Amino acid sequence: MKILNWLLVIAGICGLISVRMLEDKIFYDPFLEYFHEAIKNIAFPRFEWGKLIAGHFFRFMLNLALSCLIIQCLFKNRQWTAQGALLITIIFTITFPIYLYCIHDRFEIGYLFSFYMRRFVIQPLALLLIVPMFYYRKQLMKRPSSGN
Repeated sequence: MKILNWLLVIAGICGLISVRMLEDKIFYDPFLEYFHEAIKNIAFPRFEWGKLIAGHFFRFMLNLALSCLIIQCLFKNRQWTAQGALLITIIFTITFPIYLYCIHDRFEIGYLFSFYMRRFVIQPLALLLIVPMFYYRKQLMKRPSSGN
């Protein structure tokens, strides 16, 4: 059973890597080229709001599902998996409207600020914080409590 869990963790990580590697083929995101060029003088791309928002939601759902798979297989605790999903969703809920505002403002708010808001929207960065947090929580739960 332990081997299956580790294989699922590896599959989840490979899935997240695949989402990143195939992003230009899977998702509608005209800003991929814009941010890959890293030149502020490149023309602001034309885009369709509906397709852009749907593409980001689809990517979020894929990242969320794969992140939950990783959390569940690492900690085998449904409550923690639900908490992780909630934290990831809260971060997306906060950063996505900010990123959409940056697009509406044509990144006048700042190129780097927009770049990093986009990172929080399209990458599962919260997973990098959640896994160590839950690992630490698990270690605390293993310690014998000191009766004051």
